[in-house]
Amino acid sequence: MRYQDLNTSLKSHITTLRAVTGVLVLINLLLWRGWNNAKSDLIVHIPPDIRSGASLKPGDISPANVYAFAGYIFQQLNSWDTNGADDYGKQIFYLSAFLTPQYLEYLKNDLEIRGQKGELAGRTRAIQPIPGQGYEERRVDILDANTWVVWLDFHIQEFVRGMEVKNIKIRYPIRVVRFNVDPEKNPWGLALGGFQPPGPAKLSESDLNPDETTSDTATIPSTE
Repeated sequence: MRYQDLNTSLKSHITTLRAVTGVLVLINLLLWRGWNNAKSDLIVHIPPDIRSGASLKPGDISPANVYAFAGYIFQQLNSWDTNGADDYGKQIFYLSAFLTPQYLEYLKNDLEIRGQKGELAGRTRAIQPIPGQGYEERRVDILDANTWVVWLDFHIQEFVRGMEVKNIKIRYPIRVVRFNVDPEKNPWGLALGGFQPPGPAKLSESDLNPDETTSDTATIPSTE
């Protein structure tokens, strides 16, 4: 009788161990599935200036990063080193992953119109940020968590066969949006969305030095 009781107890214990083992196997399978489905890459936008430290979360984008992105892509888009008839189209194609479909279509139409008018043949363009007009908080308007307006000041020079035809300073209000695209093609996860009304404006010396003179030709308005 004692032997039978012991045998029954051992069988019950083995059954319990099997159940526990099954539960552990199930938990491990669930953990493996979660790990397998987890993102292997996280995008963290590091602000240009972290001397005072920074608290970063994946997916959070600081205005400074938005400004840097807009300035870099827009400058690359508008740099024509040899011949605008060739360079403009090449830059549009090369940077297409950094442009919204609407802005990309606008640029293609602009390329076609300029080409038909003969405005690009033999033309080169140099575009540089205006010294002293770099990033400030007021140069990035936050419309919502996924949309910004960046105010860029650029000095543009254009030449046709070595002869200067344009030398101008312009303020560009550029719309930037969060863009869900292949990170291999666009690691920023952002895109230029075109000009925000009222659009580009010519800058005068009074606009660049507001403390010396007053002007309202190319101010940076608030969106609030």
